[in-house]
Amino acid sequence: MTTKIIMDTDPGIDDAAALTMAINDPSIDLKLVTAVAGNVTVDKTTANALKIVHFFGKDIPVAAGAEQPLIKPFEDAARIHGESGMPGYDFGTDYGQPIKQTAVEALHDAIMAEDEVTLVPTGSYTNIALLLSEYPEVKSHIKRIVAMGGSMSGGNMTSVAEFNVFTDPDAARIMYNSGIPIVMVGLDVTLKALLTKDTIEKLGQMNKTGEMLHALITHYNDGSDEGRPMHDVNTIFYLLHPEAFTTKKMWVDVQTEGPAIGATVGDVRAAYHDGKTNAEVCLDIDADYFNKWFLDEVSKMN
Repeated sequence: MTTKIIMDTDPGIDDAAALTMAINDPSIDLKLVTAVAGNVTVDKTTANALKIVHFFGKDIPVAAGAEQPLIKPFEDAARIHGESGMPGYDFGTDYGQPIKQTAVEALHDAIMAEDEVTLVPTGSYTNIALLLSEYPEVKSHIKRIVAMGGSMSGGNMTSVAEFNVFTDPDAARIMYNSGIPIVMVGLDVTLKALLTKDTIEKLGQMNKTGEMLHALITHYNDGSDEGRPMHDVNTIFYLLHPEAFTTKKMWVDVQTEGPAIGATVGDVRAAYHDGKTNAEVCLDIDADYFNKWFLDEVSKMN
């Protein structure tokens, strides 16, 4: 049985790896890819999504989305992902065009065409917030949202804010207050599930897909001597192997102003929301299993 998903993304090197997994795993049916401004500008994230889809010869529609956050000024992550967002590999120039629909229109139509679908946002949540605000009727067709972003243990933009939520905190607040079941796949796990040097080296010796990923990952300005985080890939890993994660249900609030803007604040004691929860928060992960799974997935790809 396959899981129907839609990815809303901002490629980005780790997004490219997440798309690679979602496109190729037979347990996942990727219906649509929508792009948003995040790691780089939306024209570049759209082109990068098209490049990955074309690389695998798939006929998956790609739609361009929001150029900027709802309110907060846009701040990209080109310092991490390079000016193009996906440096290191030549995808050529013939990789197709996005569909004419906007991301919000395409999301609406794709969601309403299914009894239920899982949304997997791996960039800022601007497109998702616009969708939920303009077309609230989609909520009953969304099984859940498995979102990369947030943190209960410290940020990577400030001491408390993770990049995706920091980029558009107002959109994140709309998403977390939507009533849709949410799985938060944040820095608490993505900074533990590092691709080791050994894993990265093996990728380059594996096949054409491995060579492509190796080229991108070795141009990724994130990580340490211990390895490199593939933040967004953790969403796909969760969909396929939730048993590899330790999670806790809690209420998550998003700070939208002040020095803590972009912080995700968890009611860890269930003390302030009458026992209600709005998210299942991933707190720990089997990093060894993640590395093994990553290599196994890529080994099966042509």
